[in-house]
Amino acid sequence: MKDFKLYAITGEMFHPGRPMLEVMEEAILGGVDIIQLRDKSSSKRDVLDKAHALRELTRRYGVTFIVNDHIDVALACDADGIHLGQDDLPIEEARRIVGPDKVIGISTHAIEEARAAERDGADYIGVGPVFETKSKVDVVAPVSTRYVEQVAAEIRIPFVAIGGIKLHNVDQVLAAGATRICAISEIVGSADVQGTCRAFLDRIETAGRRNSHGIVG
Repeated sequence: MKDFKLYAITGEMFHPGRPMLEVMEEAILGGVDIIQLRDKSSSKRDVLDKAHALRELTRRYGVTFIVNDHIDVALACDADGIHLGQDDLPIEEARRIVGPDKVIGISTHAIEEARAAERDGADYIGVGPVFETKSKVDVVAPVSTRYVEQVAAEIRIPFVAIGGIKLHNVDQVLAAGATRICAISEIVGSADVQGTCRAFLDRIETAGRRNSHGIVG
């Protein structure tokens, strides 16, 4: 998969009155590398309609498009990949269905899950929720930056830190070893989506320069 720095997930409850496509296009223009469609409440037909629209948008800009949970929707719209939860299909079964060329990501909440994901062939993992978040109703307890540190030290496949990450706390996550960030409400709920994305990227790039010069913290 193409490497990435900033990952955005749809969250329509955070921008009432603004069309999803408009908000996600603003995120892309701000520098987001990956867009994930996550919709756990709409009908399958509505999810498919949104997926087709986002596939067209992301293809136009050359941005990776991921569908959360719905493997059938991901295949129907030719998404670049899928994102699984710990209670979804095992990675091996998902790979058998989607084939070798689709991206498979999976959420992890403990180092044992990260090790299993790497062993089972995940292309990337989500690491979190780092902080308390209200973006999901079935969210697990925060894992803190300690889990980010564990993954950064041990796991070799790409990982993205997620969960309650805002501009005011992202530096803590980057200092723990993250180089890729996912945000939901902070991006899609922003009055200035492009500016917020650029601010995140600036923090990520600043942390990368600092680490490349051997400066810690």
